[in-house]
Amino acid sequence: MENFTPWSALAGGALLGLSAALLMLFSGKTAGISGIIGGLLNPQKHESSWRAAFLTGMIASFLIVAPFGFELPDTAGHSIVIVSFAGLLVGFGSRLGNGCTSGHGIIGLGRFSKRSLFATITFMGAAFTVVFIRSLLGGL
Repeated sequence: MENFTPWSALAGGALLGLSAALLMLFSGKTAGISGIIGGLLNPQKHESSWRAAFLTGMIASFLIVAPFGFELPDTAGHSIVIVSFAGLLVGFGSRLGNGCTSGHGIIGLGRFSKRSLFATITFMGAAFTVVFIRSLLGGL
């Protein structure tokens, strides 16, 4: 279990929750990533600046944590076509599910949304199933 990192996972989850709470507290906006990106692609008046700032901060956060030994996942050897296709499928699924895992799991559950509860149960069930099947197949 060399990939099990409970402390960094706990810190990451706490920072996600804190950022979502601060965004909601100070602006009344929700921090679902697919909704933020969707709002940039289909902009409304006075909505683009905070969305762009949020995404810029999210991307630039790597520069803050890199000196502490955190690294981005190694993507060498992965086909850019397959990764891009997977990204499109995730985007389609987010649209189909009216939100992404961050929107439903962090924001929706925090707001006691029944739809988000069922969506999160579905996400987690699918994740458990994939991990279980991969372990049966020898970690492929």
